[in-house]
Amino acid sequence: MSEKRDGTVIGIDGGGTHTRVMIADLSGRVLSYIQSGSSSIYKDLRAKENMQQAMKEALERARVNPAEVKMLAAGVAGLDTESDYEWVQPLTSLNGLACPRKHVNDAVVAHYGAFLAEPGIVSISGTGSIIYARTETGREIKNYDLHHYAASAARSLAMEATFELLAGNSDDSDSGLTRDILHFWKASNVQELSLLALQGFIKEPLERNRKFAELAPFVTKAAMQHSRLARRVCDRAIRQITVGTELLASYFSEPEVSVTFMGSVAQSDYFQQQLTAAMARGNNKKYRLVQPAFTPVAGAVLLAYRELGIEITPQILSNLSGTCKA
Repeated sequence: MSEKRDGTVIGIDGGGTHTRVMIADLSGRVLSYIQSGSSSIYKDLRAKENMQQAMKEALERARVNPAEVKMLAAGVAGLDTESDYEWVQPLTSLNGLACPRKHVNDAVVAHYGAFLAEPGIVSISGTGSIIYARTETGREIKNYDLHHYAASAARSLAMEATFELLAGNSDDSDSGLTRDILHFWKASNVQELSLLALQGFIKEPLERNRKFAELAPFVTKAAMQHSRLARRVCDRAIRQITVGTELLASYFSEPEVSVTFMGSVAQSDYFQQQLTAAMARGNNKKYRLVQPAFTPVAGAVLLAYRELGIEITPQILSNLSGTCKA
């Protein structure tokens, strides 16, 4: 049975790997938090099932009737064009839920949580890759809008490392990474791995991408251990992230721009080290690297409040901060 309250909101961070659902009352008090599988149909054919199961479980755990919910805000990976709403909107269409529902790219809720609606750039490199900016005038720009893409997603990093190895671009510094890649693919030597590559590694595309993504941590670890192959691959990705960030920064009017890097790849030790150095000598602006104020799912909750016209007071932020710090 639900408690007596003025209403609740649902915030959703629908990523390519995980769906995170948070229910909060209108004062910022978190009532429940659930994590499940991917929300993107480009990553998981069970995206709708993952999303709706997480929503149901979160409502049950919070003891909230769907009719109590005043607003839902969901950031969904893969929501990049108007046509994507055709598959995104049904994700949150739950029986009994009659409130308004706002759907945005998952980078938007990440930005909202990181910067609390203030200007800045969030660069995400994890399951996917996107760079998203909100300028001083409130203009929202994605690197995709300029047809720029940073090939820094986990699967991209792992694929590039595997291809470099197969192409013979390795030396003694790469022995540990070579061993890890061969073990990962259950191949006894590079020749055996090349035969697996000839078969496409894994036939099913979504499963192949998931598998490659699991290899990425070995690449970033090897870069820290001075593998030339790993550093070559990582440095290419870092350069693309840097260019994309500088590209979006050119649309800001102030001389200094706040930037945060998120995602499993961007937050690895090697990427943190090299991105910090790259932005220190970056072009167009002076870059101030900041830690996100809140997690993306908390950002979705804050976005829901904004859509309801609720002022984000220090008390609301304080109530959220106990469990939602990034």
